[in-house]
Amino acid sequence: MKLAIVCGARPNFIKVAPIIRVLDGKRENVKFASVDYQLIYTGAENDATLENSLFDDLDIKRPDVFLGADSQNLNELTGLVMAKFEKYLQENPVDAVIVVDDLASTMATAIVTKKQGILLAHIAAGTRSFDITMPKEINRLVIDGLSDILFTAGISNNSIANKEGAELSKVYMVGNILMDNLRYNHDRIEKAVLPDKINALIPHIAEGRRYPYIVFTLNRKALIGDEQKLRNLVEAVIRGCDDVTMTIIAPLRPDAAKVVEKIVRDSQHPSLFNIVEPLNYLQFSYLTAHAAGIITDSGNVAEEATFNQVPCITLNSYTEHIETVKVGTNVLVGEDPDLLAKATDEMCHGEWKKSAIPDRWDGRTAERILQIISQ
Repeated sequence: MKLAIVCGARPNFIKVAPIIRVLDGKRENVKFASVDYQLIYTGAENDATLENSLFDDLDIKRPDVFLGADSQNLNELTGLVMAKFEKYLQENPVDAVIVVDDLASTMATAIVTKKQGILLAHIAAGTRSFDITMPKEINRLVIDGLSDILFTAGISNNSIANKEGAELSKVYMVGNILMDNLRYNHDRIEKAVLPDKINALIPHIAEGRRYPYIVFTLNRKALIGDEQKLRNLVEAVIRGCDDVTMTIIAPLRPDAAKVVEKIVRDSQHPSLFNIVEPLNYLQFSYLTAHAAGIITDSGNVAEEATFNQVPCITLNSYTEHIETVKVGTNVLVGEDPDLLAKATDEMCHGEWKKSAIPDRWDGRTAERILQIISQ
């Protein structure tokens, strides 16, 4: 069997890494001995977001193929990926294509795959915001509608796929593949060495306890671009931490760091927020696993927080994985400063809801996916 595993952005590699490790590490296993694959990146080989440390940390190789499609315009990007991936499939016949998440490049890959009459499998299927004005929501509808096999992370995702008409025989709840990485890399994460600047911010405490710091992350362009709204949220975080000894560590990329730094500088407690350089995968995993809490706009970060049983506040009114709220440690505050300040205060004082780890977050998702595809 020949597989094409397609990634359109950095986070996709984190989700396919467990599959690649199973294939690379179990070639002698009869179940997967006949499976051959290529890892494909739709972007350019010199993409700055694909640092070598990412692949070293995930314990996988760099992509076999770079399609080189690059454009800021999503419609143009979709067309470029379609043309380049069609040529790839014509030159490299495969039995199945695996796509991940909900990017424009993922949708483009899905369309071409089905036009070529090739089996299409979608990892992280059934996720919805129910906001049709979001480009990614349209991508999700198209990708799931075209997919022959839908791999979901939880019961809620299964329900969405089924309600939209997907046959039960097409939908498989395999669990959250991000957790395969955390389980596989546990020892390496615990040995990760943080930069000196961050170590200086974290006081030594007794082993087995959480460190008194909160991790703050920010990636959503719409939020970064609305300075007044972001100002209200940052000030709410500072207000929530006002009466406790708590440090906020914010590993931010340059565009977010620039805006947040300006806001913090004008606040009443500018020393509370500590903006640091972005971390590699293992370092960031260590930092978030040992935090007293996390405030983020990232669904992936919230999912990992639930796995680590770390209190988490998500700056959004919805989540694609509702089990992180119903079962896990996640709380949604939208973009409401008052709700955020209240939740931050509870986080800082250790007053958080009871939580557990959702079903099938056991580190065996990749094996389930490959077992189903190979059948």
